[in-house]
Amino acid sequence: MRSIIALLIAVATLLSIPANAQVISERVIVQEWVNGQWIEVGSQRYVDLKAGSIIAKAPPVPTGIAAYGPFRVLDDRRAALVGVTDSLSPRDFALMLRDFPNISALEMIECPGTDDDRANLQLGRLIRGAELKTVVPQGGSVRSGAVELFLAGARREMAADAEFAVHAWMDDLGRGPSDFSMNAEQNSIYLDYYREMGMDDAEARAFYAMTNSVVNEDAKWMTGSEMGNWVAGALEKTHKSASPMLAYLDLEPALP
Repeated sequence: MRSIIALLIAVATLLSIPANAQVISERVIVQEWVNGQWIEVGSQRYVDLKAGSIIAKAPPVPTGIAAYGPFRVLDDRRAALVGVTDSLSPRDFALMLRDFPNISALEMIECPGTDDDRANLQLGRLIRGAELKTVVPQGGSVRSGAVELFLAGARREMAADAEFAVHAWMDDLGRGPSDFSMNAEQNSIYLDYYREMGMDDAEARAFYAMTNSVVNEDAKWMTGSEMGNWVAGALEKTHKSASPMLAYLDLEPALP
């Protein structure tokens, strides 16, 4: 038996938040009846960089001109994601865009994943709603739950030698995707999200299966080029309707 208790506080529309507004976020608390009591059950997904990184050297983490949780404002038009997201990250993101409304690109530099999967998916939808471009530069590392945030970009760019890592989620009770039917909420929330980000049903299911092919305690590591093989098809179709586009960063010097 499952009870979903939503604290009915929605994130305000990002691009119309007045400077003096109080920005509050929504947190969904999922409870289950276990051993005669209701307990809160969530899931998290992050991968330590040293677990199996394929990049030679991670880029330096920028200080920026302002910090909002795991976000760093680089200048008036660019922000960076440099840490694990959590239940407060949607609020942090909203505050950042309130104070820097011209930000149009999110550089994903050192992105281990998330402490709160549901808040992370909410954050992805906010990134899409703000029509930000997501960029993974040379040496950038996008792992676990942060991959969903890369997919949220209205336009996506990544270096061919950037790295990505995926693995299955695990909830607080030690259960993973295979412990539920594919139509159960625990799995459908991810499939629904991938469809919202431009994949058709077959692509969403194939991508989800790929991420779950490795247990939570391990990770599947890929270069930017390899990740592109998984998402380029969906992006080609959605390109015609001004949905997300995928591009590789040109890291070669200009020819004379």
